[in-house]
Amino acid sequence: MRAIVQRVSSAEVRVGGRTIGKIGPGFAVLLGVTHGDDEADADYIADRIAGMRVFADAAGKMNLALAAAGGAVLAISQFTLYADPGQRRPSFAAAAAPEPARRLYECFVSRLRARDVSVETGEFGAHMELALVNDGPVTIILDSRERRPAARPNSSEIR
Repeated sequence: MRAIVQRVSSAEVRVGGRTIGKIGPGFAVLLGVTHGDDEADADYIADRIAGMRVFADAAGKMNLALAAAGGAVLAISQFTLYADPGQRRPSFAAAAAPEPARRLYECFVSRLRARDVSVETGEFGAHMELALVNDGPVTIILDSRERRPAARPNSSEIR
């Protein structure tokens, strides 16, 4: 599972000219699902997003997580995150089929909400227009296949 996470001042998604999701400060998340992804992948990505400390604290340092900053998430399903751009017309064969992708997208949204994150969504499978104001800009790429155990360097490893 891949996610493009953009810290935003605001974001909204429209379908057919109608706004269906809108947030103020928080994250716009583009989420892609591939073959073999499961609920553990959805949980991992949701946990990383909920705990990501990239919002300014009182000293102006990127030190606050989403909840501490009072932010929300606008979650958009995007199969094109698994495009193979090797040709001029990209292949999307690595993207999961619609039904498993929908189930895992909904699982991801549910896992964020279980962490008390306010979540707005797009419409799965629809042609959407996404408008956002990237704050920073801050854009972070997450991939559940690149999970590593949380390790903190000791002081001798920090240079």
